[in-house]
Amino acid sequence: MTPTLTVSDEVRTLVPGFTGLVVEAHGLVNGPSDEASAALLDDAACRLAGRLEGRTPDQDPHIAAWRAAYTAFGAKPSRTRNSAEALARRALADGGLPRVNRLVDAYNAVSVAHLVPVGGEDLGRIKGAMRLVRAVGDEPFVTVAGGAETVEHPEPGEIVWCDDEGVTCRRWNWRQGPRTRIDDDTVDAFFLLEALPPMTRDELLAAGTELAESLERLSPGARITVHAPE
Repeated sequence: MTPTLTVSDEVRTLVPGFTGLVVEAHGLVNGPSDEASAALLDDAACRLAGRLEGRTPDQDPHIAAWRAAYTAFGAKPSRTRNSAEALARRALADGGLPRVNRLVDAYNAVSVAHLVPVGGEDLGRIKGAMRLVRAVGDEPFVTVAGGAETVEHPEPGEIVWCDDEGVTCRRWNWRQGPRTRIDDDTVDAFFLLEALPPMTRDELLAAGTELAESLERLSPGARITVHAPE
């Protein structure tokens, strides 16, 4: 199944210039992090350090644009950081980037190297079309707190990704729910790269192409499609 993603007019009006790129993958072979996926993360951290040249991630123009977008829908960007900034800060810290699993490592590496938010969803767990909308406030977001499953709700006006069953990611790309995330059993998935000006379509496409190449190396024989940015 090819993922269907739509962006509401409300979101496009509030944050003009948003562009998303989908990398669709079938026949993946996932598993625990290994030397190959760890090498991607280490290389990404080195590239990030070279890109920033001593600056903090929030001083990068693309991260600054995401901070402005978060402020526009009422989030506090220093408290709930977009996923690219959060990962970049971890990459520069003493502990470095977390090792999650081979597929998550691959897309986290691209996120850090290109300073672009990247999310991964298990296609078999998505219910209906994916939509980027401003929340009403009663949508369910199933998460885990204190080791137990719990249901939260986004704030009214919050930008969220959702499917027919509920919210899949809160505050745009801040926190993904466990229902659709990629785990060791994932075979079919899509990866969403999200850009705001000043990141160009060519830069976004380059990041998506790099992710596709990493997935092909980690899962030989997988069928990978890089969809045009929209």
